[in-house]
Amino acid sequence: MKISAAESVVMEALWRREPLSREEIAAEVAGPQGWSEGTVKTLINRLLRKKAVEATPDGRRYLYRPAVSRADYVEAESQGLLDRLFGGRVAPLVSHFSEGGKLSPEDVAELKRLIQELEP
Repeated sequence: MKISAAESVVMEALWRREPLSREEIAAEVAGPQGWSEGTVKTLINRLLRKKAVEATPDGRRYLYRPAVSRADYVEAESQGLLDRLFGGRVAPLVSHFSEGGKLSPEDVAELKRLIQELEP
């Protein structure tokens, strides 16, 4: 399932707090993004068609909740990125960021900690 950058803003709102009505989603994301309520409605409808979001009737409105967990989505997107750009391997990804000067000292320390945890 491919979720666009704009759709991911709606998903993030739902992953933070669910269920939400369309109005609640719009109140959370429309202003910061400069979107109208119509734009939010369009994004919700796209996510419904993709089966990324589920809707439950609640009186005269619907409540929306994610149909996919954030962890599952991040896992799939991360693996897709690795597969497309780095042959499915993590080391070339880290090397790419290292060579580009994109790793902060904090990033390097975190990577060292993670590697130590992985070593027997």
